[in-house]
Amino acid sequence: MKNMSNDKERDGQTRRRGRPKKAITRCVSLVVRMTPTERLAIAGKARNAGLRLSDWFRQSAKTSVIRPRLSREESGHLRTLSGMANNLNQLTRLAHRERLVTIMADLRRLLSETERLMERIGRDDS
Repeated sequence: MKNMSNDKERDGQTRRRGRPKKAITRCVSLVVRMTPTERLAIAGKARNAGLRLSDWFRQSAKTSVIRPRLSREESGHLRTLSGMANNLNQLTRLAHRERLVTIMADLRRLLSETERLMERIGRDDS
């Protein structure tokens, strides 16, 4: 019967026990909060892809393309439009208060058109 000490001293190296160390270890975590419905939807996608949930998240985060909500130019237009809507609202109130009926109808039309445009821009974000 061989002695264990002979196995350790063979070739001048000690025998490593346990699982070999990984070359790349994942030691940083990212916490994501979601609703139970969102979790079920994502778990279903991961299951259909044959991946664990964490692998699916990692892979989708690496390969996804993020489109900015608004470009700088669009953001500037939105600020301008918002300012115009504010001014129109103030003018409409003034016309109503001063009984300027002739321009009140035009101002209301412009105000409603501006609000409609802002709502449409807001809906495009989702």
